[in-house]
Amino acid sequence: MASASIDAFLIELSTQRRASRHTLAAYRSDLARLVALAAGQPLSDLSAHDIRHYVGKLHASGLSPASIARTLSAWRSMYGWLCERGDAFVNPVVGVRGPKRVKRLPKALSADQAVTFASKPADESLLAWRDHAIVELLYSSGLRLAELVSLDQRYFDARDSLPASTSWVDLPSAEATVLGKGSKTRRVPIGAPACKALARWLNARATLARGDERALFISAAGARLSARSVQSRIALLSRKLGLGVHVHPHVLRHSFASHLLQSSGDLRAVQELLGHSNIATTQIYTRLDWQHLAKAYDAAHPRAKRRG
Repeated sequence: MASASIDAFLIELSTQRRASRHTLAAYRSDLARLVALAAGQPLSDLSAHDIRHYVGKLHASGLSPASIARTLSAWRSMYGWLCERGDAFVNPVVGVRGPKRVKRLPKALSADQAVTFASKPADESLLAWRDHAIVELLYSSGLRLAELVSLDQRYFDARDSLPASTSWVDLPSAEATVLGKGSKTRRVPIGAPACKALARWLNARATLARGDERALFISAAGARLSARSVQSRIALLSRKLGLGVHVHPHVLRHSFASHLLQSSGDLRAVQELLGHSNIATTQIYTRLDWQHLAKAYDAAHPRAKRRG
């Protein structure tokens, strides 16, 4: 019975909610855990006490808090579906929380590493100029990857016989307008080095772009550059420079936020520039700032000796 219910639930996830194969596989694995823990007891008979007991078992078995949270989410979704069908009267997973997850600090480059990474193109090729402009812009403005690849080279409106742009760069004003999470538009400044790199790339871009291509960053084939390509190029560049760390676009966003906060101490300004709706999301960078200050204290203060 449990197996039939799970199969029906997964079929609906696939056909009605268009869940990906990865999501379906994860749900199937998580729901199989529930069936195994129930040991033959009908799923509709399980209580919140049973679910908490199962969570304890999963934690004791070594399953990570993040995996337990995902498992609970799958269980909660299936019970919600069972309740909608009338196959269960209550959702026993509602209100049950897994063990607290350790908050990991976002990875950020040191100021020296960031400057080295953004200092110059890898070579004099057109694609190297493009990659240099990408790195400079990510570090200068703290853009998300999706925001970066959606940028147009300029603002397009109805007079261009094209849909209006939602994201574009304005080099004369040294700023970019981007459509971020929650369909919220924000304007971010572009630093002088990034403006210089972008101007150089825009001059080169004309030799690669298709006639009607509006994207700021394009591939060698002349089409809008994909997010995956940006990730690959940045990782390759970090290896070439021998930074000793894996760099991806979000590392540059974290570096932007961390270094700006270290210099200004203005958490609200960092929140606005990052496009965070809740300042609590931005506050994690204060922990990075504290790490920076603590290291400076240990290295410089004659009475530090905090590790002695």
